[in-house]
This record gives sequence, structure tokens and C-alpha cells, in this order.
Amino acid sequence: MSEIRAQMQDAVNFIRSHTASTPSVGIILGTGLGGLVEEIETEIVLEYKDIPHFPISTVESHKGKLIFGKLGGKSVVAMQGRFHFYEGYTLKQVTFPVRVMHALGVRSLLISNAAGGMNPTFRRGDIMVIYDHINLIGDNPLIGPNDETLGPRFPDMSEAYSEHYIELAESVALEERIPLRKGVFVAVAGPNLETRAEYRFLRGIGADVVGMSTVPENIVAIHMGMKVLAFSIITDECFPDALEPVDVPSIIKIANGTEPRLRALMKGVIARLDV
Repeated sequence: MSEIRAQMQDAVNFIRSHTASTPSVGIILGTGLGGLVEEIETEIVLEYKDIPHFPISTVESHKGKLIFGKLGGKSVVAMQGRFHFYEGYTLKQVTFPVRVMHALGVRSLLISNAAGGMNPTFRRGDIMVIYDHINLIGDNPLIGPNDETLGPRFPDMSEAYSEHYIELAESVALEERIPLRKGVFVAVAGPNLETRAEYRFLRGIGADVVGMSTVPENIVAIHMGMKVLAFSIITDECFPDALEPVDVPSIIKIANGTEPRLRALMKGVIARLDV
């Protein structure tokens, strides 16, 4: 048994000692977006610090809780808070919870994040569904020996984000009258925000928004055969010729203000999933 599979088994054994839940949908809630848990009919809440091999959230607004329950008529498990490369964790640690989710039964993964908008048509408070990404973190969670029982050595990324799930999100947005952008997410290491020149570069290579998460989790989910849907809340406008200073409290404020619309989107999509 590989080291990663042994660690997964330790975590699953602990979780199974507290709940027999077999969630089909996994949810990762990003900065300022933990409010969705209020919609979950909670069965049990586990602290990250108690789960074997789970990292600990160190970022403001990331609560560090794994929540099991029902949402939209589906059995779900939600991460209230995620991990980042810039916190000092390896990408294998960052993505470990995704592997545990899969071992528990999750086959559909919904991800949210706060991001900076570089597309000049985007505005602070917009929601964007991700249809593709660019990985500029400088690392990859699949580097190293590959456990073939978890996934292939060279996973195909031609549909990193499920086209069907994107269509569902667009349908829900239309019904709920929620404006929904669509674009490319670029992941960087962080933790500093970007310079004017970097924003110009990132926009020039085809990115619409920039953030410090999501891509590693997506790569591991695809490696394990999961379908992924991801949303970004545009928390700041990153236009090089009109760039203004931004801080974490303002980012969280925008995320919190937009979160109810994202909550409606995610809940509506989950209700329509055939899982």
C-alpha cells in the first residue's frame, strides 16, 4: 500500500468511526464563502485538527471544519475552509482532503474561491464559472510516484471542468436571475497579490481571473475520475492602469456580500445533479 493510500485509510477509518455517511457530492468553500453550510441539514461536524493527516487552516475566514449532511436532496460533505500552497503545505497535503472525499464516495466536486478580476468587463462582486485553468503555482500535486489504484500517471485534462455541470450552472443562474460570467482561472503561488506587470502578463496569456487555490484540487479530482464544477467570486478589480490597493478585510467583505447568490447557484446545481 502506498503512503498516500495508507494515510487516506487512516483518515477514512477515523471519519467512519463517527459517521456512516456516504456523500456523493463534495464541496470546497473558499475565502468568505463558508455561509453555504447554513443551508446544509447537518448530520455531523468534524474538526480538521482531529482527522489524521489533515492539515490545519491558518487563513482568516477558513473555519477548518468538515461538515456532513444533506443539501438539495443529496448527501454532501463540505470543507468549511481549505488549504493553500503559500501556507507552507505541500500540494499533496493541500489536496489530501479531495482524496479522502473520493474514498468516502464523492464523485462530484464543487469548488468556490475568491479571485481578482482581470477581464475588463468583469466587476467586483461578479460570479464567474470556471471553464478552464492555467497552473502557474510552480508545482503539481501529482509529482512523484503514482499510485495506479488512485488514477493514471498522465491524467487527461481536456475537460478539467465538466461541460454538463457548467450548463447546469448556467441554467440555474438564468432561473434565479443571477448574472454569471464564464472564464479562465489562473492559479499562482501567492501570498502577495500581483504587480501591474504581472496582471498584464496573466491577462495576456488568456486568464480572466487570478487566485491562489482551486487548480491543485481540480487536478487531483480529475486524477481520481471525479467531475468538477468551480466558481470564482470577483473580490477585486485588477486592471493595471487603474490598480488600487486592496486588503484581506475588503476581499472578505465583497465575498460575504456576494455569497448568498453563489449559495443559490450551488444549491440549485446540487439539486439537479444525477448522483
